[in-house]
Amino acid sequence: MMRATLVQATKFLLFELLLICNLAQGQEILVREPHMHHLRATGPREWSEFPEEAASSSFDLTFEAQENQTPYTLQLRQQDVKQRWMVLLNDLLLGELHIDENDMVVYFEIPARALLAGKNQLRIEQGNPLLIDDILVGEVAVLGAELSSVIGSCTLAVEVVDEITTELLPSRVTVLNEAGAMQTVQVVNQPGIASRPGTVYTATGVAQMSMPAGRYEIYAGRGFEYSLASAEIQLAREQNAKLRLGIRREVPTPGLVACDTHVHTRTHSGHGDATVQERMVTLAAEGIELPIATDHNVNIDHRPFAAELGVSQYFTPVIGNEVTTTRGHFNVFPIAEGAPPPNHRLENWQAIFDEIYGTPGVRICIMNHGRDIHSGFRPLGHVHHNSAVGENVHGWQPEMNAMEVLNSSATQTNVLQLCHDWMTFLNRGRHITPIGCSDSHDVARHFVGQGRTYIRCDDGDVGAIDIAAAMDSLVAGRVLVSYGLLTELVVDGQFRSGDLATVHGQAVQVQVRVLAPHWVHATTVSLFVNGQLWQQHPIPVADSGEQGEGIKWEGEWSLQMPAHDVHLVAVATGPGIEQPYWRTAKPYQPMSPEWNSQVMGCSGAIWLDVDGDGRKTSAYEYALKAVEASRGELSSLLVRLASYDRAVAAQAACIYQTNGNSWLDHDAQSLLKSAPIEVQAGVRDFLDAWRSNQMAESE
Repeated sequence: MMRATLVQATKFLLFELLLICNLAQGQEILVREPHMHHLRATGPREWSEFPEEAASSSFDLTFEAQENQTPYTLQLRQQDVKQRWMVLLNDLLLGELHIDENDMVVYFEIPARALLAGKNQLRIEQGNPLLIDDILVGEVAVLGAELSSVIGSCTLAVEVVDEITTELLPSRVTVLNEAGAMQTVQVVNQPGIASRPGTVYTATGVAQMSMPAGRYEIYAGRGFEYSLASAEIQLAREQNAKLRLGIRREVPTPGLVACDTHVHTRTHSGHGDATVQERMVTLAAEGIELPIATDHNVNIDHRPFAAELGVSQYFTPVIGNEVTTTRGHFNVFPIAEGAPPPNHRLENWQAIFDEIYGTPGVRICIMNHGRDIHSGFRPLGHVHHNSAVGENVHGWQPEMNAMEVLNSSATQTNVLQLCHDWMTFLNRGRHITPIGCSDSHDVARHFVGQGRTYIRCDDGDVGAIDIAAAMDSLVAGRVLVSYGLLTELVVDGQFRSGDLATVHGQAVQVQVRVLAPHWVHATTVSLFVNGQLWQQHPIPVADSGEQGEGIKWEGEWSLQMPAHDVHLVAVATGPGIEQPYWRTAKPYQPMSPEWNSQVMGCSGAIWLDVDGDGRKTSAYEYALKAVEASRGELSSLLVRLASYDRAVAAQAACIYQTNGNSWLDHDAQSLLKSAPIEVQAGVRDFLDAWRSNQMAESE
């Protein structure tokens, strides 16, 4: 209780200091409310960090004032805003809170004569009170000055340069006030700039901004591969200050191209807040080298816009389309210039996939955010999908050749959920490439390139990447998925993600390396064999990064040769980023109010060709052979499965039941009890998922 009281007192003092700065600038403070207020319009709490009951459904402040003859300014602080919240003064709409979960100080213009002589009411209420949204709002002040005067009392020119070459770099600049909130700044008539409260992206490495006088922490970075620079600065009224920050590449990625396969703009998708011009700036500043334009149901070519903004040297645009159907969303590319968009009104998978692959140029079809619900449909939900065996319960064939395992705008409550779904698809015999992406519609809230896919191909000239070669690698699975970490997997010193490893002897050597910049930490690295956890190694935060710049952990394991072909996947995780310069977002459609923020890095799969037939033989293929050889005799099937792993047993359980048999029969249960533990576990995996399917269908 004493600590909570101290925190509140500290916040109050910081707010008072900010107001004192306003007084020093000659700005009369007409109203001030120093406290933060918890609001929720309806429903249970969204997150466990909030109280079960909100203080109120709206913020209401009644105050006395005189009529303002000139425009005044409303200043407030907001946190965790996910839905639309209206800001009203005497029933006049001043604007809306920024839809952004970050902690930020924002401003609204109060028009002349909007304040009444006498009693006035400020009200903040949710636009759609049926949607659950826990927010904090407060630290309100009404300032007797125009908005431009409040924000523009001093200026700061920031240059971001390469620490080694001193060349200016496209970059992201984050501005935090003394309380640690993102500070709204003003940028005017500057080419190559994209700005939101507390964030300024610059395509040139130069950003000129104005802000209230005060003490600030300024951060500069350039996405995942670069270091983060910071500096404190005290700005006085009418001061014109300059700041140069140096950053350097810390994460070694030679022969890897940074790709974001899911990129939107408000210009062409009609929602979000990033114009296509702003998107070009953010792509360059976040270090994305192969961006795919995936606006909804339109084919967009970003090359003219990149040329317009002067950033063509930093990335190679690819024409794509998010085919947004009622049966799932699918990113498809590359699309030939001038080709018509695929028909998005089709309603069954076979027709949808035929239409997609019939589009000129298309080689990649990605299932997007498969655990999220859109148009009442969740592709990988229990109603449609058996998660133990990667099987659609209606018999629909998932013919995508890639799937998102990490979408940084739509993360899952369990950050590895889609990664497990992908490995199960591999067990089912679907040769699908894992994808990391941003799904960014915004400049700064869910920013571009936070989730990304590294493709193994020539990166010598990122402004002229060989798109066909990159697509070859993407189809083959020669990729690494990154969300704050990069996890490299090598078998016997030569085979990498996407490869079929020729193996001999009693064991294989597995090398894993976890990479990240200094401002990200890894705490766990794991190896999965056919989707089952085989090895997990903790990485103490104190040791993270001790093996060289950009290297968080490096190690080698000896894996006893399996009895049959398997796929290997390495995954690293670590604590999420809370700081606003690269904050990891809360889940888009949470399954629980509890949430543990994490970063992750996932390798592509390496297949071990144990049987030597030169093929990536899946668990499903082995299971099918075992079921066929047993000729319907369960005792025979269980004997045959004894030489296989848990994944094969799960696939066999599905095939056996699909053939008209039941695992719930007394005789079947009796026989199963005498089967090896791995076989029992695999059958139980299938049955648990099957029961979930049955329950979901009956709801």
